[in-house]
Amino acid sequence: MVLPDGSHAWLVTREEHVRAAFTDPRLSVNKARSRNGYQGFSLPPALDANLLNIDPDDHLRLRRLVSRGFTPRHVERLRDRVGTAAAHYADRLAERLAEHGTADLLAEFANPLPLVVIGHLLDVPEADGRAFSRWVAAMHAPARPGDTAEAIEHIHRYLLELIRARRAAPGDDLLSSLIAARDADDRLSEDELVSLAFLLLMAGTENVQHLISGGVLTLLRHPEHLAALRSRPELMPDAVEELLRHAHPNQMAIRRFPTTSVEIAGVRIPAGDTVLLGLASAHRDPDRYPEPELFDIHRADKSHLALGHGLHYCLGASLARMEIGVALGTLLDRFPGLRLAVSDGELEWRQSFRSHALRRLPVAVSAPAG
Repeated sequence: MVLPDGSHAWLVTREEHVRAAFTDPRLSVNKARSRNGYQGFSLPPALDANLLNIDPDDHLRLRRLVSRGFTPRHVERLRDRVGTAAAHYADRLAERLAEHGTADLLAEFANPLPLVVIGHLLDVPEADGRAFSRWVAAMHAPARPGDTAEAIEHIHRYLLELIRARRAAPGDDLLSSLIAARDADDRLSEDELVSLAFLLLMAGTENVQHLISGGVLTLLRHPEHLAALRSRPELMPDAVEELLRHAHPNQMAIRRFPTTSVEIAGVRIPAGDTVLLGLASAHRDPDRYPEPELFDIHRADKSHLALGHGLHYCLGASLARMEIGVALGTLLDRFPGLRLAVSDGELEWRQSFRSHALRRLPVAVSAPAG
């Protein structure tokens, strides 16, 4: 396939082949293996040495350093904090609806909620998180030429200053512990430190924001499932899994580069070419999922690849699931008459081949019947 920048890549579409590719040791995520095809974002080395872009030995070393912040026990301790934050932003959404009749659920609720959570883990002020979120959005869907490079520069400068400040006054947060590991026995390089901070902030906000907003939109489009969740809240974990399959914003996984010539689905791919793993197509594969286009929270097969597979399975998977469930549960409880304030065709989407994400989600609340 030819990508928007004119570069070439191979796209793997079937679920069986995408799943196998995730664990194929011949497919490297290291850009050094590339033969000048599509490489993803052009990041400076200080942002590129993260878990997404390194192969097994270094990946496992860095993953061990970060994993303490994402254990199931630690995630469960965050549940009350997430619930309190969700209630706060639901109040703010209610105020906007009372004032104007409509409100942008993405701006008022879905965007700020994950910033509170990752801000707690890294001790990042909410205002800084909002700026970071804007820069990441500009990376994914630039409005003008040069926006991506400018956003990356903003992010790089911010992280360098954040680390400098935290080094001078460490706290009891995950970033401080990573800095201590860097400074104590050189278990990670300075570039790896900055890159880990970048990945934690980006992955901890961007995807969750759009899974919450995309989840709300999907449920509003399927009132029978919305009603089922209202009457049976215990179905929320099933709904979250189906939303991860059906409404995940990422259209494809991180690019890979064969270290040797490989064959996928009968096609020979030369070493160094770019291989993209199509998550959206894998999740719509009729050979894997009966009626794959159908959103069904009662689906028996709840497996998917939205959170990765194998070595690159998402470190924050438990946290993301919990945040999405708490967020949707809060909205369902608080706004029984929630509805779209525009027609489906009037919704605005990011223009990006990498992600399918809303720019805004206008909502309103219908008055109770009678």
